[in-house]
Amino acid sequence: MSSKNRRTDDPRKGEGAKRGGHTRHSVQDNAQRTAALVNVLTGGSPPAPADVADVLRDHGETGPVDVSPADVAELRIAAEALRGVFAAPDLAEAVTCLNRLLAEGTGPVRLSAHGGDTPWHIHLDSGDEAPWAEWFLASSCMALAVLIWDRQRPPGGVCAARRCTNVYVEGGSGAPRRYCSGRCATRERVATHRRSRLVRDDG
Repeated sequence: MSSKNRRTDDPRKGEGAKRGGHTRHSVQDNAQRTAALVNVLTGGSPPAPADVADVLRDHGETGPVDVSPADVAELRIAAEALRGVFAAPDLAEAVTCLNRLLAEGTGPVRLSAHGGDTPWHIHLDSGDEAPWAEWFLASSCMALAVLIWDRQRPPGGVCAARRCTNVYVEGGSGAPRRYCSGRCATRERVATHRRSRLVRDDG
């Protein structure tokens, strides 16, 4: 079982600036990474390790990303558990699901600088070389918890498009989202318009 590469998971808002040569990732960035991994890891056959590694690189992992088939299997278990937070029908259910994951799947809060390679930041996994699945669950729980704390609303949802099961992260303000992407939203508007025309024509 491979351990994860070292990176910063700073839960504080709005810190995308570099400090000392290392990027501090905002809680929104970390939550977006969670959604991307949930989408690639769930809803079908297990993805290839290389596909998971690509998502990790897309969301900030640097250097070699060593993900094995065993890692993918454990990551899928974590992703299915995290999907429950996104699929919750309301804030109370999302909090209940997330509290359960925090109690069962994360360790004590600790500070880490990864041997001086990064600024000090909070972790909920057991150590800097924790397995991928442990790190993924812990860092995702922290990001989603901070989003709920900050916004007092569900951290995201499941796409409302008929043929899409992707999860998404809510923006900071405005009306709640219903779709994972503009593409899904447009596809659903077109489909709804066509159905309305058929109903009118049949009537």
